Amino acid sequence: MNIGIPSIACGNFASVVNTVARAGGQATLLARPEQVRECSKIIIPGVGAFDHGMRSLHEGGWTQPLHEFATQLKRPVLGICLGMQLMCLSSEEGVLPGLGWIDAHVRRFKFPEGSSLKIPHMGWNTVVIHRDNPLIASTEGEQRFYFVHSYHAVCAQSEDVIATARHGIDVTAAFQRNNVMGAQFHPEKSHRFGLSLIRKFVELPC
Repeated sequence: MNIGIPSIACGNFASVVNTVARAGGQATLLARPEQVRECSKIIIPGVGAFDHGMRSLHEGGWTQPLHEFATQLKRPVLGICLGMQLMCLSSEEGVLPGLGWIDAHVRRFKFPEGSSLKIPHMGWNTVVIHRDNPLIASTEGEQRFYFVHSYHAVCAQSEDVIATARHGIDVTAAFQRNNVMGAQFHPEKSHRFGLSLIRKFVELPC
């Protein structure tokens, strides 16, 4: 079984498929929700607005198969950027509820007027690893990833946070609870560091 990528209307699919191939795996863009069950793992990439992402999942019939995959079959799922945020309970960017797989709410960056910090948080940033996890090894020295986001996940349970990055405040760069994982940055744009993360996901046992 391979890694499935749901074809929702807010994904950066080609580069993720290519990165999975470079990492030694095989990713397939799924055309129909019923294909989800046939996969060993799922990646949910995403760019754009929260409500648009959730509508794409609902209108395409993806929500229930993905929920079953993540919460009943308990197979590995990785959300990237917006895909990570969709796994949370809600977002200040929209009004629709998220998938609710992680106890977290997505907040907009807020800086004092006149601050030199920019929104969106865009470009390369180092991450701090907070615990052993399946995605980012703590023994590989300084690791840098490419970010583009105006909103960030705030986890209710600190143990869900596996890595943070600093942009005025410490923000959740990656989270994980059991088989559900998310990266706020773009591993497909993060060169060898992102390739290492995708390789670890590819090699995870199901």
